[in-house]
Amino acid sequence: MSPGDLQFFVRAARSASLSAAARELAVSPQAASAALKRLESALGFRLFVRSTRSLRPTPEGLAFLDACERGLALIDQARERLAAGREALAGRIRMSMPSDLGRNLVLPWLQAFREQHPGIEFELQLTDRVAGLYREAVDVALRYGEPADTQLVALALAPHNRRVLCASPAYLARHGRPAQPQDLAQHRCLSYRLSDRPHERWRFERDGRELAVEVHAALRCDDGDAVRRMAIFGEGIAYKSGLDVADDLRRGALVALCEDWQGEPAPLFLACADRSALRPAVQRLRDFLVERLAGLG
Repeated sequence: MSPGDLQFFVRAARSASLSAAARELAVSPQAASAALKRLESALGFRLFVRSTRSLRPTPEGLAFLDACERGLALIDQARERLAAGREALAGRIRMSMPSDLGRNLVLPWLQAFREQHPGIEFELQLTDRVAGLYREAVDVALRYGEPADTQLVALALAPHNRRVLCASPAYLARHGRPAQPQDLAQHRCLSYRLSDRPHERWRFERDGRELAVEVHAALRCDDGDAVRRMAIFGEGIAYKSGLDVADDLRRGALVALCEDWQGEPAPLFLACADRSALRPAVQRLRDFLVERLAGLG
């Protein structure tokens, strides 16, 4: 059983598709089918129940999947420890992150990280859809808020990050500045939608008092970067992660509002399915991101 065949099996099981796994690994459908047949022949049992549209692991396949993932993770860890011993990290990190954070902060940082560690390769998902760490080809994910799934490993990157109420100088010149969060009822607000749930109940804190304000959305969008850009264009007031708008606030493209109230917490975490994903390269990346995020304060 070659490592390549085992990697293909893991991808196929997680994506529930032979063709999707073949595309991810850049092999032909014929080569993918042959890899699966080799594994099943070597093991002496079927790994999948196949239909024309789906691929489902058998009970034996599920048991073998768990062992495979742990074994491949150990191989990756051993390879990276050897590389770290030579003071060079190598390997591929498959990473998911929110669109705004990824495009405007993390992508340039990853370029700097790769200059320090040219042996590292990245496979990136920039999406506001929450990646499934158990079923998708993702090693780690950057997420706002501590994951609800307590089985995930979550390491804090920016634990004190909060949302910021903000608008462009052009919007404020036309519509005035809200003096308190309750005034948002008279303003155009830009709403972010996650998994078809609009975020239109904005929470604030001051002196131990909590306040929730229902806002009217002049625009709803499922892309956080688009919401930020529309705020810069003067289309309304946004309620964004402080990390996402730090540079915009610094250069005056956006202005913070109601600063005597704190926005709701939005801590940033690095999440993974289990600790086997915390290979030396991932740990070094985590330290690098913590340092860069601290520099924004």
